[in-house]
Amino acid sequence: MNDAEPLLRLRGIGKSFGPVHALTDIDLDIPAGQVTALVGDNGAGKSTLIKTVAGIWEPSHGEIIWQGRPVHFRSPKDATAAGIATVYQDLALADNLDIVQNMMLGHELLKTGLLDEITMEKRAKQTLADLRVTTVRNIRQPVGSLSGGQRQAIAVAKAVMLEAKLVIMDEPTAALGVSQTALVLETIEQLASRGIAVLVISHNLTDVFRVADRVAVLYLGRMVSSGPVANYDTNSTVHWMTTGTAPNSQTAAPLSTEG
Repeated sequence: MNDAEPLLRLRGIGKSFGPVHALTDIDLDIPAGQVTALVGDNGAGKSTLIKTVAGIWEPSHGEIIWQGRPVHFRSPKDATAAGIATVYQDLALADNLDIVQNMMLGHELLKTGLLDEITMEKRAKQTLADLRVTTVRNIRQPVGSLSGGQRQAIAVAKAVMLEAKLVIMDEPTAALGVSQTALVLETIEQLASRGIAVLVISHNLTDVFRVADRVAVLYLGRMVSSGPVANYDTNSTVHWMTTGTAPNSQTAAPLSTEG
């Protein structure tokens, strides 16, 4: 994969459930080391698209190109093995386990047949330090005792430990307060700074414009606009989201995956 090749390319992706076309001819490029915000109104197809990329559903047609090669993800395990991690709104964390146990869950390290607690602690601590997650006081505290923002950070750190190249985040700041939102957005920026691609699904355009390098707008299952964030402002993005058409202004972005 050369520098100009996006990490992930979607070409002509469609997904149908019986007679219902949830996605139609989706083209999208996701570059490494950048944050791409996927926005759209309710029912636009955002969840369907990320579940297709994450291997939960196979596309009805079209092609997923990962690191320059066509791939077929038949399960979430396939996508995870390739380096795609998805952090859903429920986070899939075990509240009764501590931070280290959650981060290593399913990938525990053994030493002479026993859990290698010391090495696992070191790895968890180092990953959190690399992501500059400094609000966690004790990595042995139960995840159930953490704030919403801290929980998001732990879920992201787990993806980093599994050497994800693309982290998909579904509404990561939903229902969070100001300081917790700031923590999550900083974590997203840290991911991108490490060369990891981030695809963020969000209704919060303030958050989008704070962290996104690129914007992609879905409308009724179609990708109506995508491009560098500089091509958009809040008004033009809302117009794309609610009408599926270009606003009559200089800030409107053409339907393009270039830039």
